Amino acid sequence: MKISEDEKWIRAALEEGRRGIGFTAPNPPVGAIIVKNGIAIARGWHHKVGSPHAEKDALSKLKEEEAQGATVYVTLEPCSTHGRTGACTEALISAGVSKVVYGACDPNPSHSGGADKILESAGIKVVTGILEEECQDLIRGFSTVQTLGRPWLIAKTAMSLDGRITRPKGEGQWLSGTEAREEVQQLRTEADAILTSGETIRRDNPALTLRGSGISSEKPQPWRVVMTQQGLAQKDFQIFEDEWKDRTLIFQNQNKYDVLRTLAEQHGVNTVLLETGGSLLGSFLDEGLIDELVIYLTPLVTGGPSVAVGGQGAETLEERLNLKNVRIHQVGRDICARGIVNRESLKPLDR
Repeated sequence: MKISEDEKWIRAALEEGRRGIGFTAPNPPVGAIIVKNGIAIARGWHHKVGSPHAEKDALSKLKEEEAQGATVYVTLEPCSTHGRTGACTEALISAGVSKVVYGACDPNPSHSGGADKILESAGIKVVTGILEEECQDLIRGFSTVQTLGRPWLIAKTAMSLDGRITRPKGEGQWLSGTEAREEVQQLRTEADAILTSGETIRRDNPALTLRGSGISSEKPQPWRVVMTQQGLAQKDFQIFEDEWKDRTLIFQNQNKYDVLRTLAEQHGVNTVLLETGGSLLGSFLDEGLIDELVIYLTPLVTGGPSVAVGGQGAETLEERLNLKNVRIHQVGRDICARGIVNRESLKPLDR
């Protein structure tokens, strides 16, 4: 099936935008391509908060008047209000572009559609909704904060074939293999915060830091967030004593949604990675706060009482989660399944 020119260039802009995943909070990752006479003359992406937005990043690579008459492809509706770097609509008008094509509307209701009127009043043609689902997926953390007041929550777990995380006393904290653990480090770069339980801290004393090859030095250490009922003796655990101790937050006996909302409002968090035991993971599941799951299945059968996902569980069809956009791949000896919670449709299982 032949794709349109608009789809071709928005797909290229998506590739640029993905370079910003995990770097831009509280802003969204965005990509842009400037095209003239069918040729891409500049590419841009939003690198981090306070830096130029994707459109301005691309325009900065051109000489004055080079963008005149060009088409700008951008994954997200250009901003039309003055923030730290000024409105992108003004920059596009000043550059003399003739057409703007974007994928996703700004999820902030007070801004959504605002760019269209400004650009069209300046004589610039506007096309919207190109590869909208893919562009919305790119900004899902930002959109969740804007619409629900909390960050996007990715739950990661590794489990045996029988759904357990039971380990003998004295064994290390991992069930999954070396390759899977390396992949988890890359997963952490997508997050602005890593959330765990006081029980996990007491049992495993994890570092929850970014380690391994291929991690950009520009990626900030995610906030390390501990939810606990009993409190913690901070001198006993490395997250309170290492070089990132100022990136550690404790929430004692607080509501889960309130914790997530605080992370968004006070710490600029768009995406949270939940790395914890089955009890806390299950309780987030019961409250409908998990948006995405990453599950590593390792070729072991452990038995025992420690389940990877606890909680009350689904008692009705409406409570059971279906996943969409599921990707499954092998990593070392393990299998990884990753999917997004589909909140729109639930179907009975085929029996």
